[in-house]
Amino acid sequence: MSSRIAVTGGTGLLGALVVERLATQGAEARVISRRPRPAGSRDWAVADLRTGQGVRDALAGADVVVHCATGFGRQAETQLARTVVDAARRTGRPHLVYISIVGVDRVPLGYYQGKLAAEQLIERSGLPYTILRATQFHDMLRAIFARLVRLPVMPVPDIRLQPIDSGEVADRLADITTGEPAGRVPDIGGPRVQHAGELARIFLRATARQRPVLPIRLPGNTFRAYRADGHLAAEDAVGTITFEDHLAAHHAPLGTAYRDRP
Repeated sequence: MSSRIAVTGGTGLLGALVVERLATQGAEARVISRRPRPAGSRDWAVADLRTGQGVRDALAGADVVVHCATGFGRQAETQLARTVVDAARRTGRPHLVYISIVGVDRVPLGYYQGKLAAEQLIERSGLPYTILRATQFHDMLRAIFARLVRLPVMPVPDIRLQPIDSGEVADRLADITTGEPAGRVPDIGGPRVQHAGELARIFLRATARQRPVLPIRLPGNTFRAYRADGHLAAEDAVGTITFEDHLAAHHAPLGTAYRDRP
């Protein structure tokens, strides 16, 4: 019997890709979103993870819940996860799949701390779960550079990055979703570790722009952890699509919308 799957944040960048990947495998997923159901959508549930409205009904009958929705800030991310866990407990014991970020236990950024707190909440929930950590998406890096290139000089942090294609992360999540709960699984990282300045110059070449690139060393514990490569997964560089590949495939690399896929 096929599993009944629900995807929170099913209209977001990653969530929509997970829904697409599952569909290609013959597994239809219920999209959970605050947005009204669009015409032609077969399985859609309107729910608000911030308030909890409609969440229990949205998860009813699900064997697997893929939690892709996110809230920026420590408290927001943890609250969304708590809402999902509480609703899941009331509707059965679904397999809870959570996407996190490499380095949440090493980099003291507020958003990362929220992700780590959400991981711990899920681990203590009593529900079967799988947690996957990924490095930053090409999409995010491209959108940031598209804003910075508007300046006379492109300031970039003096750190290394390991961006990964969001579609490859969606592939891994789809495989996890149709598999057995596995707890914390190996991290997934992009194919190359490169300095932010090098990635900025790749963006400039791809968009035929010329700007001086200025690496900036910022103070504080967060950027100290970044400089120590706390956010990298060099031993788990399983991605194959490079930042150059991403930019070459993108129809509007200078667009600043994060969700604008190639």
